[in-house]
Amino acid sequence: MLDFWIEFASTYSYLAAMRAEAVAERAGVRLRWRPFLLGPIFVAQGWTTSPFNLYPAKGRYMWRDMERLCARRGLALRRPDPFPQNSLLAARLAWAVPEARRAVFCRAVFHAEFAEGRDISNAEVLAGVLAGTALPPADLLAQARTDEVKAKLRQETEAARAAGVFGAPAFTASDGELFWGDDRFEQALDWARDRG
Repeated sequence: MLDFWIEFASTYSYLAAMRAEAVAERAGVRLRWRPFLLGPIFVAQGWTTSPFNLYPAKGRYMWRDMERLCARRGLALRRPDPFPQNSLLAARLAWAVPEARRAVFCRAVFHAEFAEGRDISNAEVLAGVLAGTALPPADLLAQARTDEVKAKLRQETEAARAAGVFGAPAFTASDGELFWGDDRFEQALDWARDRG
């Protein structure tokens, strides 16, 4: 098994999420989707926003890289405004959604944000995402606001930090080995498969 740490505001998490299940299935590795928040981890590093905003050259490169990679993979790309998006409600919803449907929901959120440029902090947008994936919007939005789900997201964010995660996407194998970035996905899968 491989833990798949994603942050909905992360461009490269979008790339990884849209291919994750097919690639993992071919590798014979089960993925565990673990949405978390990068914001608290960035704050602990002294950052107030994405490093792609803090360092303009890095940001320009990232957006051009995303254009190339999305074109190559046949994915639409539309820059969300603002960037990064506030992903709090989306992340809470991901933990309210039944685990068996989490991957479908996560991909739909990424599509709404990065393919359609929609605001994933907006509850109406997320209600539409839920409805589009045959999940009950009213029930899940209510559940996402419960103390239990809020605590779960805090726990997952702390678990990511404790595992050494500093960016997204990230992958951790059962032995704790950490891999960071969409471009390390195959290496992470090989590691997880080889160590059973």
